[in-house]
Amino acid sequence: MSRKIFSVINQKGGVGKTTTTVNLGTAMAACDAKVLLIDMDPQGNLSTGLGVSPANRSVGVYDILSSRKKLNECIINSEIPNLDIVTANENLLGVEIELSSDEDRAVKLRESLNNTFSDQKDYDFILLDCPPALNIITLNALAASDGAIVPLQAEFYALEGLSQLLKTIDGISSTINEKLKLSGVILTMFDKRNNLSLQVEEDVRAYLGDRVFTTKIPRNIRLSEAPSHGVPALIYDHKCLGSEAYINLAREFLKRVNWEIT
Repeated sequence: MSRKIFSVINQKGGVGKTTTTVNLGTAMAACDAKVLLIDMDPQGNLSTGLGVSPANRSVGVYDILSSRKKLNECIINSEIPNLDIVTANENLLGVEIELSSDEDRAVKLRESLNNTFSDQKDYDFILLDCPPALNIITLNALAASDGAIVPLQAEFYALEGLSQLLKTIDGISSTINEKLKLSGVILTMFDKRNNLSLQVEEDVRAYLGDRVFTTKIPRNIRLSEAPSHGVPALIYDHKCLGSEAYINLAREFLKRVNWEIT
């Protein structure tokens, strides 16, 4: 299987994008897949969640998008086997203005990925943790991706935001990246005791069918605690309900993309 790139995306904040990126990536790495995580959010939460201190984020996604560095010059090896990261810092906040007059501004990341990984063997999967906005950073992520993974909080306005996001994905796939598709929706912060969560699940599954992952990510305090310790939840407490859910999600995801788990 050739390398696959996925954007973890939702224009709404606080829905579990970073938690999903770091724990799905960790679980896939545990299945012997070689995984690169790319932090596309100026807040740098993914970098924090993998234990990379601000002092060690001097180069990252900003340098790639602004053509100051090649992607392979920005990769940091994590302490987790098979899992590497490209970090983000506050410099990324200025990239939109900096690229405003660049005709190729939407494909900077794709060009860098293509130029860096020409032989398809460096990584099996690349996960892009997108910011909570449909901006030039997110556009670069989607332009470089094979698929979009959408964490969706089981709440009242979930479907409204999802509809807008799906239109964005369709627009990009019909213009600058024809291979882009919706890879799946993940229901996050799910509370099976809450009637609203159950109703949202029913509505989303009726709307998107099998494009919604069977695995649901529950509300779980250990998932929330793990980033403050600089490790994924799967390392912090691999037996908690949240970690078990992400392990199941990784199995389901890898089966969908025809990755053989050893």
